Amino acid sequence: MFHALVQQIQQASTVVLSTHRHCDGDGLGAQLAVYSALRKLGKTVWVLNPDLPPKKYAFLKTKEIVGVSGGETPGADLALIFDTNDRRLVEPLFGRLENSVKQIRFIDHHPTLANGPQPTAGSVIDTSAASTGEMAYQLIKALGVELDADIARALYTALIFDTQMFRYVKGDPRSHLMAAELLRFEREPELVHQALFATYTVEKMNFLAQSLASAEYFADKRVAFVRVRSSEARAQGLEPDESADIIDLVMNIRSVEIGALLREDAPGEYKLSLRSKRAPVLALAESFGGGGHPFAAGAYLTADADTVRARLLDQMVAIVMRGSA
Repeated sequence: MFHALVQQIQQASTVVLSTHRHCDGDGLGAQLAVYSALRKLGKTVWVLNPDLPPKKYAFLKTKEIVGVSGGETPGADLALIFDTNDRRLVEPLFGRLENSVKQIRFIDHHPTLANGPQPTAGSVIDTSAASTGEMAYQLIKALGVELDADIARALYTALIFDTQMFRYVKGDPRSHLMAAELLRFEREPELVHQALFATYTVEKMNFLAQSLASAEYFADKRVAFVRVRSSEARAQGLEPDESADIIDLVMNIRSVEIGALLREDAPGEYKLSLRSKRAPVLALAESFGGGGHPFAAGAYLTADADTVRARLLDQMVAIVMRGSA
């Protein structure tokens, strides 16, 4: 799978590593693991992202490693972009990379879009992987780099985050086998678990409670819709990405089959998150200009919230009704 990419990396002297905006534990962990591996190979490596990582990832030494795009982008032989194959999620950085980097490759486990930008030629897309971290692990092995504590912690973060503590491993033993090897080097896995999942404060709990109280339910409580504002999160001292916990909590309701979270980041600008237990929602996300996994997808959009809500609910109710027909 990685044969051609390994050759390109071996031939490159300078490499830029990136991931999608509003990065998460999977993309960031994969990115930082490959950063450490390439440094061990003597490469000049820059970690350059569209925006800063959330504060909860500070245990990965993000302040010392991760830069934010803006102004000039360093010229390089190769750029590797993790955990997305949609260039729109890397803008405006992606446009700068096109002007300064000889080759750009995506490394991702999301399906390619039916109606949207396609990954660059030579990219590696593996939808059977439970996480992008799993792919980074395979790449590091293919490069012949020995694991160490820094690489293992970054990979373990990616694996634990995207499988949600092994809840979503796609019926495949690879994630567990990978974890077993990583735990030879990661001596404090509980630190990673706490940093990723034990992040609640009184303020965050109050925000989640208020948001959940505003949730709306339709189609015999099989469809859930929640709308929040990033400004409300910031008023509680929270980062916008912390609202993502809301959709996961809603999906724990036994009757709910499909859930949507619409987060207002600025007037008229929204982050849409979709989850489903049975029926795929990827096509629905693509209809809003987004993408993702079949049962966990999303989009960034500029629109009127009421219009988006009405359109979403129509399609979500239709999806669950089709499933019961």
